[in-house]
Amino acid sequence: MEQNTDAGGETDAATDTFVAHRNLLFTVAYEMLGSAADAEDVLQETWLRWAEVDLARVEDRRAYLVRITTRQALNRLRAVKRRREAYVGQWLPEPLLTTPDVAEDVELAESTSMAMMLVLETLAPTERAVFVLREVFDIGYAEIAEALGKTPEAVRQIAHRARRHVDARRPRTPLPPEKVRGVLESFRRALESRDPQSFLDVLAPNVVLVSDGGGVKRAALHPVVGAETFVRFYLGGTAKHGVHVSCVPTVVNGSPALAVLVDGELDGVMAFRVEDDRIAGIYFVRNPEKLTRIASETPLTR
Repeated sequence: MEQNTDAGGETDAATDTFVAHRNLLFTVAYEMLGSAADAEDVLQETWLRWAEVDLARVEDRRAYLVRITTRQALNRLRAVKRRREAYVGQWLPEPLLTTPDVAEDVELAESTSMAMMLVLETLAPTERAVFVLREVFDIGYAEIAEALGKTPEAVRQIAHRARRHVDARRPRTPLPPEKVRGVLESFRRALESRDPQSFLDVLAPNVVLVSDGGGVKRAALHPVVGAETFVRFYLGGTAKHGVHVSCVPTVVNGSPALAVLVDGELDGVMAFRVEDDRIAGIYFVRNPEKLTRIASETPLTR
């Protein structure tokens, strides 16, 4: 991070303010983009613009920083939308190993869950920005309007449309983490034992597997739907390649998850949607470029 040394004490103040709000800004960018790498790029762009700001003219530094971050994230979101259309196979958000406080914030954990992030992917860029800022970070309509260059009334209409869209697709109210962990423990045993009945006991009949290999790792090009279809897909793949699969419980995006090891090496991360004590959604990220945030915790905050 370069500093404008001519600004003297003002540069120190700008740096201190940016560092103080960095986790918030990263969270805003990540929720809008679903990619830690893109969020980091947005933060770098935000810093470059923030370093040029006359702080004496800024009444609310936090709001100003969120405004810059929103604009940069929105620009990048429009660009990556086109890039994702050419992505090989299914695209999933980049999983983050998160700190315990994220799981304790129910709304933050829900908004960053894989299932919800995929719902947000179905929104238009401006709708996503408005939904994230309003519903997740409780930012006022006037402030959002200033960030997006729109009127408060237009933002209200966008927020209503986005909320209706998300409500029609959002996962059911999540189960308590301890219940989810119990379900995942049963699924872990099924994966490791390769017992078909153990899978059927824990999977919802219409379970959906979405796997992301990014064209680098083997993954289903289309969602795998149905418990019996999933069992055939998994057992056929492991038998064909003669690999040993094991799993380690972890926490991804504020929710219980499994780190999947193949022959003792990290192969991917599985996040889940659990409904009625059964697994209804499996989100398996194998793309190595998306596994860089699994080794160390990423702090998220509202």
